[in-house]
Amino acid sequence: MSRRQPRWGPAAVGEAPQQHYLVRPRHLAGGGDLTHITAHLAGAGWKNRTDKSGSPLSFESPDKSVRVGYHSDTSPPMWVISGTPSGWPAWNATLGAAVPVEILAGLTDALAASRPTHAPDVLGQATARGWKPGTGEHPGVDHPDGTATLHYRRDGDTPIWWATAQTPAAGGHSVPLWTAGFSEHTPLHAVEGFAAALADPQPVLRPPGRIPFASAPHAAATAYAVLPSQLAAWRQARTAAGRAAAWARSTRATSRLRPRTTPIRQAVPLPPKPAAHPRPAAPTRTTHPPRSR
Repeated sequence: MSRRQPRWGPAAVGEAPQQHYLVRPRHLAGGGDLTHITAHLAGAGWKNRTDKSGSPLSFESPDKSVRVGYHSDTSPPMWVISGTPSGWPAWNATLGAAVPVEILAGLTDALAASRPTHAPDVLGQATARGWKPGTGEHPGVDHPDGTATLHYRRDGDTPIWWATAQTPAAGGHSVPLWTAGFSEHTPLHAVEGFAAALADPQPVLRPPGRIPFASAPHAAATAYAVLPSQLAAWRQARTAAGRAAAWARSTRATSRLRPRTTPIRQAVPLPPKPAAHPRPAAPTRTTHPPRSR
């Protein structure tokens, strides 16, 4: 059964289509457009704390407990996400610049949304989408073609989540594309969101020249024409999704503050209510047959 091509919004009159590619598997597609991350965070009410120089790109959560930054001036460039929740241990995550923004968004979107009520299942997100259980000493999962892994391991005495993407090379070696590491106290629902986006089989859109050279022989790229107005509509949709996440989060927080209406149970049982006095019976009404005229 053929997959329906993604819709990118209405077409404007007189626009020229631009050549793009739909790339799968998505972890080989390369970094992508940073506005995929920033448009959603801005819509969710995160503050843009980027320096006037433009680097590093930095966004801060409304409660100032989480920061998302892209450091283009480091070697190599990377994403650095850190959290300092009140009353809880600090945490951080570092991800290479070649991590596709659609995969990174699984992490940042989860941080911008309210926490789910279910227990997170990081590895289950991948196995449910066809990834294989890992064969190493650490619990993990592997992409069916072996070009990506996600596992839980220890870095010294510290447990961390670790993800990698690589392509095969001559002599049984591999070419690393990117790595992503999550420290011990990274919110597990955010790691779960990353795992779900990593294992998502849907392709991602890339313009020509943006697919990493090492990925090209191992990724499937399908030509796809896109209009500029469609790309703009896509960014607007990401901003709208961020606003919806912020609204849902505030609504849930407000519902927690409402006073409960559950009746208070008495520590000592109350005495029974006195029996009501019987009401007098109503007088019997006598009916007569109608008179004839």
